[in-house]
Amino acid sequence: MTDKRTTNRALVRHVLLPTIFLTVALTGGVRVAAETGALVFLPPPLVTLLLALMLLALFVRGRAVVVGAWLSGELSALAVVSHALTLAALFFASAQSFNSVLPDAGLPRWMLSFFFLWTLWQNQFSAFDARRLLRSLAALFGTAFVVKHLLLASLYATGGGGWLRQLAGALFEGFTSAALGGQAYAPATGYVSFFTLALYVCGLLLMPPAPEEGTREPARAVDIIEMFRQLPPGDRERVCAAILDEGAAEVTQQVAK
Repeated sequence: MTDKRTTNRALVRHVLLPTIFLTVALTGGVRVAAETGALVFLPPPLVTLLLALMLLALFVRGRAVVVGAWLSGELSALAVVSHALTLAALFFASAQSFNSVLPDAGLPRWMLSFFFLWTLWQNQFSAFDARRLLRSLAALFGTAFVVKHLLLASLYATGGGGWLRQLAGALFEGFTSAALGGQAYAPATGYVSFFTLALYVCGLLLMPPAPEEGTREPARAVDIIEMFRQLPPGDRERVCAAILDEGAAEVTQQVAK
């Protein structure tokens, strides 16, 4: 049982995770031309690379990714290279995830990019709350997806006059096509983007903080204090209460002896 579990974990780390993240890095830049149906690949712009770097910094800060364990000197050279490639694939997959939901040009792209930057920048210096970060990112990704693949896509659709097109026209009334960055893509582009985001989330869920249980360094007091500071206020109170209860029990036992 232990050998099978170790083998499965190794397959996830060395095969499945790189495959998922490389697929996301590929599909995140795919667009389907509206007229010809040809596949167009757009490289990640500079702003998405910056967003991906800030997001990975938050992963490291929240110990969702322990870089020291992934690139530990106790591992073999082949394992370190494999882990480094996995982390690189995670970086480019993050950049392409942003690329898939941000408009390709125009004012909406810069507005949504600013919101992403503001959210990630605030979390770099505020008390880290993983739940709040996930909620904020989910809301921003969802908003960007709706703006790009529903509102803007319906606005530049060649035919039809449904309520979504009318809503998009009302929201962006007064903006020129150049200001909105209006390049029409086929509806299949939205499905590709949805698949990209879903696959990216699956990769994050499968990625362990550290690759091996045995390579984790012993917890230090400084690390424990930092992790305690990152807890929400309610969890801090529970930890303090548990420590006080345990300390009181030890004192009672010593007095009884």
